[in-house]
Amino acid sequence: MFGRGSFRFRPLTWILAGIFTLLLGVMALGCFWFSAPPYHGPASGHFDGKQFHNLVATEHGRFFGFLKWIWTREPGLWLPLREAPSGAPPPPERVEGAVLRVTFVGHSTVLIQTGGLNILTDPVWSERIGPVSWAGPKRHVTPGVKFEDLPPIDVVLISHDHYDHMDLPTLKELEERFHPAFFTGLGNRKMLKDAGLSRVHEMDWWDSSKMGGGVSVTFVPSQHFSSRSYCDRDRTLWGGFVVGSEDGPIYFASDTGMGPHFDMIKERFGAPRLAFLPIAAFLPRWFMGRVHLSPEDAVDVHKMLGAGMSIPVHFGTFRLGDDGQYEAVERLSNALIEREIRNFRILKPGEGMDIP
Repeated sequence: MFGRGSFRFRPLTWILAGIFTLLLGVMALGCFWFSAPPYHGPASGHFDGKQFHNLVATEHGRFFGFLKWIWTREPGLWLPLREAPSGAPPPPERVEGAVLRVTFVGHSTVLIQTGGLNILTDPVWSERIGPVSWAGPKRHVTPGVKFEDLPPIDVVLISHDHYDHMDLPTLKELEERFHPAFFTGLGNRKMLKDAGLSRVHEMDWWDSSKMGGGVSVTFVPSQHFSSRSYCDRDRTLWGGFVVGSEDGPIYFASDTGMGPHFDMIKERFGAPRLAFLPIAAFLPRWFMGRVHLSPEDAVDVHKMLGAGMSIPVHFGTFRLGDDGQYEAVERLSNALIEREIRNFRILKPGEGMDIP
């Protein structure tokens, strides 16, 4: 009935089947252990009762697109770990009144000091970013400010749940040392509470909260996504922040692609006194372009916002795309020269400046 060899053993077939089964098992375990708790709440214009959505629909990062990128990627050059430039003094303990002092720590971590408040954005001091301490992208430059040199931290802004923005080991250390207030998007409170953080405030897009000293914080839209594993895509909300004061808004865009939210933010808050704009990871554009600005995009956004000053973030620390370690800064520098823009300042890790 069956021809000879119908059940012939084929080693390559079994090997491939074994690898596929192993991958499925690893993915299932990763989903079980590392997925973010899903948000449960009323539906809205950007939440369908199960998943959150961008203002402009995007399919970035779906599984087969990710596999295509991994299979075809052409990564740029990154150097081994190096020390951040030394010589800069530690940040002051407090900055009072209308004075605005900012210090670039690295990646998307910035210390903002104004109105007597010390605010950290997306703090990451870990050597690697991932679900466990021994896996995930590793740091290529040390933090520009040593953790022990931080002034008292009052407020921590967490834009979304990606490991390079929501670094639980760092957040736990901040909780233990400073007991700050943490502000983040809908759905993230349970995970942060389970990690031991006590003062966690969830926010929907356009929600605002006063922080004292005439300073407020508003959670604003961005064009991005969220996930901690393969199975929790867009179950928590992502976004940026606007820190408001009488002397002008400070805009922290976090991770974002191009979208209508920039015009909406300017319409609501006016031109920012200062904007922190991401410039990487931006290659390959077919994969990264929907959710990450390129350096040239960041210049366009700077002009669109009419920012008094802009500072780039999200570059040169963790290898997240195919762009090289210094490629984003080089392309940004060239774009600023070509367009004769002088109020877009690139800071080195640890470098601080006073904003007019």
